[in-house]
Amino acid sequence: MKGNWLLPESLADVLPAQARRIEELRRSLLDLFRTYGFELVAPPLVEYIDSLLCGTGSDLNLRTSKLVDQLSGKTLGIRADMTPQVTRIDAHLLNRPGVTRLCYCGPVLHARPAGLLSSRELLQIGAEIYGHAGVEADLEIIRLALESTRLAGVKDVRLDVCHAGLVRSLLESDPAARLRADEIMVLLRDKDMPGIALLGSGPDALAAETVAGLAKLPQLYGNADAIGRARSVLPALPGVVAALDTLESLLAELDDVSVGIDLADVGTYGYHSGVTFSIYAEGWHDALVQGGRYDDVGRGFGRARPATGFSLDLRKLAGGLAPPAPVPAIRAPAVRDSGLRDAVQELRHEGQIVVQVFPGETATHDEFVFDRELVQAQGRWVVRTVA
Repeated sequence: MKGNWLLPESLADVLPAQARRIEELRRSLLDLFRTYGFELVAPPLVEYIDSLLCGTGSDLNLRTSKLVDQLSGKTLGIRADMTPQVTRIDAHLLNRPGVTRLCYCGPVLHARPAGLLSSRELLQIGAEIYGHAGVEADLEIIRLALESTRLAGVKDVRLDVCHAGLVRSLLESDPAARLRADEIMVLLRDKDMPGIALLGSGPDALAAETVAGLAKLPQLYGNADAIGRARSVLPALPGVVAALDTLESLLAELDDVSVGIDLADVGTYGYHSGVTFSIYAEGWHDALVQGGRYDDVGRGFGRARPATGFSLDLRKLAGGLAPPAPVPAIRAPAVRDSGLRDAVQELRHEGQIVVQVFPGETATHDEFVFDRELVQAQGRWVVRTVA
């Protein structure tokens, strides 16, 4: 059959050198998370769709692939995001008092690619803090996300922050706006000024002051001065004031990174509830890391909790890094000799890479460069540098 090696659109194999790079990143990042006190969990790839989408927005529903369980006849979903699963574990299975820090890593599948250059299969890694509503948790998550990119070797990152409480406060002050929340979020994400202006006309028009506030958000971006400008042009609703106060205190602590403000980058209405952030870097066409606060999403699992976290795609992260260099290795013959067997075993126990070359084999590797070889000299097997 011709073409049986082809993969579905927006899916790809990962070849040896890149697969090693991804695995090394996975191990090093999970080790980093552990130093912060995060515990590793591993939820299943597939769940009942009601559980998988509990407390999330319509965007995740559209990204989730569905199938029928042959045992129960119920609809299952292949996860498109691991965060709701980790929230379920915190709320229902662990049910601990106080603060819980959880981390995770695993594959997720998107029914459609998120963008033109995006893959449908991601290797998602992330960390979540449950049980603390203060800005201290937001700051820890942001610092961990930044340290994760630095550990991976990403240079000159830029952090963009926003606060979902701004737009939430505006919408909740206007019943007509609440009914059109999803539409408004799309207009803000696209910074569609004509579309925002049209919200004030028609039978389901928003109040004039609501439209005026929404129209200001796409113009409020740049450095920390954007917070001061926001105070002067946005309505002084309690939620707006609290959100700007939180952002101001957060930026005062983040003095070691380039920080930008974009008050129209509002996340997902009904899901994000507080500080949201994205990390950008040269070499990646869109956000490398995304995170934010999503309080009370665990309510659907029986326990509402303050929550904040971040995630990134390890495949995407590795794809923007410089190609991995070949690893030094030792070449050895594949002959029947007890001394050779013992020498090879000892070297491997020391962590050395030893490749035994079969008779007549022409060794070809993308990952390894043979800078040494195992040879027999005076009845002993010794390592010799390859000229």
